[in-house]
Amino acid sequence: MAGGGVGASAAAAATIPEAALRSGKPMPLVGMGTASFPLDAPQLPATVRDAVLRAIDAGYRHFDTAAAYGTEAPLGEAVLEAVRAGMVASRDDLYITSKLWISDTHPGRVLPALRRTLRNLQMVYIDLYLIHWPIRLRVEQETPSPVYDNDFVMMDMEGVWKDMEECQRLGLTKAIGVSNFTCKKLNTLLSFATIPPAANQVEINPYCRQNKLREFCKEKEIQLCAYSPLGASGTIWGSNAVLDCPVLKHIAVQKGKTVAQVCLRWLHEQGDCIIVKSFNERRMRENLEIFDWELTDADRQEISALPEFRGNRDFYVHESGPYKTTDEFWDGEITGPQLKTC
Repeated sequence: MAGGGVGASAAAAATIPEAALRSGKPMPLVGMGTASFPLDAPQLPATVRDAVLRAIDAGYRHFDTAAAYGTEAPLGEAVLEAVRAGMVASRDDLYITSKLWISDTHPGRVLPALRRTLRNLQMVYIDLYLIHWPIRLRVEQETPSPVYDNDFVMMDMEGVWKDMEECQRLGLTKAIGVSNFTCKKLNTLLSFATIPPAANQVEINPYCRQNKLREFCKEKEIQLCAYSPLGASGTIWGSNAVLDCPVLKHIAVQKGKTVAQVCLRWLHEQGDCIIVKSFNERRMRENLEIFDWELTDADRQEISALPEFRGNRDFYVHESGPYKTTDEFWDGEITGPQLKTC
């Protein structure tokens, strides 16, 4: 395997800052995502396994998966191999996040879903378990799948969260949280939660800055985690807008960095955890080279002046479902079909 060996890997890992959460061990503020798109055509398990091993060699210690990604099993295999090879001392050296799929966001189905995730990963616990989306499929799926009919119903948030809390109390996950929750939905959850959410994973990039949500999460001590930090190019909801942005390109040239590094540095300066996704070893390493330099105030002002639009918008909007418009789903925290405030 390419790389500088165990010592170099540990040294690289040590440069990644961490955030203390409400529970569990600190979260490394850069994690490697394992989702491939389209979700119903995931990459071969061996491809995922090898990419995770390269990432561990590069210094990554935080890995993000989900029941719907089809990557839990190869991620688990890679972790076992990394421990066998001495790349890490034990599974405890890694931070593993997974997510509850919408077919299981129902009281009574949460704990079995997490146990299935643990079997896939060949682990006795994960570090963070997230509700993937704040909605539920009416029809149960025997195996979580991103292929489904538009048959959505409102999630019993209180009942599901009680089950999430039980998962943490049992030690099957060290922390619990949510994904794709708005300020309004978080407020609702906090009104009855015994264990508040430790994190909220949402779309964030220079064109979708999530300032209102970030301030809310800071106030409530919820760690914000950014997916699609480069605009999700190559997905059905994303575009090349971030990577092709003239402002970001200009800053990158001035800094002698890539556009991707400028985006990731900007996110880091906001205090967000960043979920990056590249199976290319060179880009994996570049994505970690963001901690020994800074943006200027002028750079930050230029980025803050960019128009805002959300890519991941209307997957769960349907005339027969609980959310009939994009605005309803995002609780008015997104407006308009093109340019809007995130």
